[in-house]
Amino acid sequence: MEDSSEESRGWGAQTWAHLSAVRQRSPLIQCITNFVSMDLMANTLLSAGASPAMVHSLHEIPDFTPNVQALCVNVGTLTDDWIPAMKSAAKLAVRLGKPWVLDPVAAGASGFRLRACLELVGLRPSVVRGNGSEIIALSKASVGPTKGVDSSHESTDAVEAAKSLAQASGSIVAVSGAVDIVTDGERVVGAQNGVAMMQRITATGCSVTALIAAFVAVDPLHAFEATASALSVFGIAGEIGMDMAKGPASLRMHLLDSLYGLDQATVLRRVNIINLL
Repeated sequence: MEDSSEESRGWGAQTWAHLSAVRQRSPLIQCITNFVSMDLMANTLLSAGASPAMVHSLHEIPDFTPNVQALCVNVGTLTDDWIPAMKSAAKLAVRLGKPWVLDPVAAGASGFRLRACLELVGLRPSVVRGNGSEIIALSKASVGPTKGVDSSHESTDAVEAAKSLAQASGSIVAVSGAVDIVTDGERVVGAQNGVAMMQRITATGCSVTALIAAFVAVDPLHAFEATASALSVFGIAGEIGMDMAKGPASLRMHLLDSLYGLDQATVLRRVNIINLL
């Protein structure tokens, strides 16, 4: 128990340091994302202290992307028109040494979507964040039955797939679920914050990916730790919000308010990240 308690204190301090850095530095995060998630992603970033920019035109990438601190690419409402901008921004971010994060929404739902996601993974994202089914599809490069953007796999079902994907891509891989898994291919941790009701709000997964981008933006050399911290912070905000919520709509509001109001004592007390390997 002593080791576990010490581990939690260490993660709590790191998580608070990451959130504080985001609030102090207000990193500019470019989000090339889907129409469903833009509003909640932008408000999540603002509530955490970051600055969102929903810039997705191919023509703006050369001028705009060099000025951001991180890029978030989400393939939710993917069309042929969006892929060139996603690739261009990702390539530019890598060339300029800026972190970028990929959300491979419903990666295994179609051959078109899977090919696009695999091409993006090949552009060396700092972090790939998806649900269990998405990460398994990417790891196996296979199309299969899917529940749309929902996962038919628990996050814990995807641990080996996540490790394999991390090793093959060089990316940190995060798997969202009842326990959020984070791995660099060797280390594996579980962030155990959050509430089930968050799954009833569209774009919460997309929004935590954007938050990961903001956390990695302020600590790009420690993307593994920054990713776990972001997942825990978002989960804590959900837990606090749930205490006041009557359902998904009010949880959405209280989630953002709770994220905005998180203080050091709350973060240190509530962070629940454990080593799994």
